[in-house]
Amino acid sequence: MLKKLRFILYIAITITSLLGFVFPYKHPHFWWQKIPVFDAIFGFIGCIIIIIFSKWLGHHWLMKDEHYYD
Repeated sequence: MLKKLRFILYIAITITSLLGFVFPYKHPHFWWQKIPVFDAIFGFIGCIIIIIFSKWLGHHWLMKDEHYYD
């Protein structure tokens, strides 16, 4: 089940990336919109940064030591 889901995910990522190259912005407003698949790459990197920051915040600020209440 997990292998099938992972395969479907990879196919979806491949298709959307190819569509980003085939159908670029018609009238880009900013220079970075001229770069093919920039939005997907930017979103992916942004999600990774959010995950890393959340884990860091959780370990260094939210979690308490084991002997906190002793």
